[in-house]
Amino acid sequence: QNKLHTVPVEGDSSSQRNVILDTDSNRPAQDMVKRMAADEGEAMEEQAEDKNVISASNKMQTQAKSALPAPKGKEANAKTIYQDQAKPKPKKAPVSTKLSALRPSTKGKAPPVTEKRKLRIADFKSEPQWDFEDRYLLDSSSSQSRCPDAVRAKAAKSAWLRDLFLPNITLFIDRRHFNHSEWERLEHFKPPFGFMELNYSLVKEVITMLPPNPYQQVLLANNSKQRPTCISCAVVGNGGILNNSGMGQEIDSHDYVFRVSGAVIKGYEKDVGTKTSFYGFTAYSLVASIVVLGSKFSKIPMGKEIKYLHFLEGARDFEWLKALLLNKNVRKGFLDQFGPRPRDRFSKDFSLDNYLVIHPDFLRYMKNRFLRSQTLDKSYWALYRPTTGAFLLLTALHLCDRVSAYGFITDGYQKYSDHYYDKERKRLIFYTNHDFDLERRVWKKLHDANVMKLYQRS
Repeated sequence: QNKLHTVPVEGDSSSQRNVILDTDSNRPAQDMVKRMAADEGEAMEEQAEDKNVISASNKMQTQAKSALPAPKGKEANAKTIYQDQAKPKPKKAPVSTKLSALRPSTKGKAPPVTEKRKLRIADFKSEPQWDFEDRYLLDSSSSQSRCPDAVRAKAAKSAWLRDLFLPNITLFIDRRHFNHSEWERLEHFKPPFGFMELNYSLVKEVITMLPPNPYQQVLLANNSKQRPTCISCAVVGNGGILNNSGMGQEIDSHDYVFRVSGAVIKGYEKDVGTKTSFYGFTAYSLVASIVVLGSKFSKIPMGKEIKYLHFLEGARDFEWLKALLLNKNVRKGFLDQFGPRPRDRFSKDFSLDNYLVIHPDFLRYMKNRFLRSQTLDKSYWALYRPTTGAFLLLTALHLCDRVSAYGFITDGYQKYSDHYYDKERKRLIFYTNHDFDLERRVWKKLHDANVMKLYQRS
């Protein structure tokens, strides 16, 4: 039986104490670091910006409702709208969206000239549920698939998925999606699902450097005859189930191949293939994988056709991305110990045309509708997020017509080493910041519903 382990919080080891559910005191700390740095879920995922994540004070008691403000200003995308699909409502009462509810009452008095109260993670004993929690930016210009049995077509016919799956949700964020109204909305959600506790100037500077992406459905943008009727994608995780699997040729037979974080290929071509079309990562998972895996993964996948999918975890990702976009050294204390200049990790012909930053709304949607863990109801709720591999797989399910997943957690995972490239057998450790068992159940449910194909071994 797997034990749940604490997740080290960068720069604040004392904050671990309150989140330890069960620990293996005999496991060397060095093994923990190595395991967390290179996995498809990067179970370490240090949270420098979340030092106070375990502190708890009284949850706000306001429960009035108000309408969600629409984006304003020239930068707002006229083709995006909000959507709140029918789905089971959360058990806990929603917190008011009214900004006045965040200020002290001034009834009968002239309101003082003060800034509105800033939302902090420590204000909540469990994940707050706002009355616009399940509303997301949609893209009305999405291209349509011609595939009769595409994922989106199957989802529309599924009693389970029809109220969950949003085929036209906005996947990628760019400068059109940022203004003060959007900042105030997304400030209600902790990273990576929003901007809570982040620096406004930093977020604005980074996002306004991202050029408009004309196509959310990047694989459907090409309407030429060369585009296959049904676009097939393989999503390759780093699970030990792939070792000696012989799946390499099958993986490469797909139109596109998605890989994540420590995507080791050399020496494992027969098991994992050679082709890479999309590479998904967080700033930490990318740089740490290179450092920890050494010669196995000395550089990230490169090529003119490869697209990069950046999942922004928090402040360190914004700092790192700012340095990448400006081609400068990253600010001290933000992953600089892994190499000061992020652009060095990419080829000399680096282009923003192939660099896609995932919208916080899409990350929150994936968490809310597919991978909402019971951890979110606990005092250490802010530690949780789905693994980067899970984010990547769900992204592929919203981009591709047919999806096959390899190297993801399945029933019987205990029989395999943590990673397919492990030289010595290492068991999968369950840490509190991810919910691997929930992901296992969701992948099997999608497989059993014939929405995707999950590689399993009897």
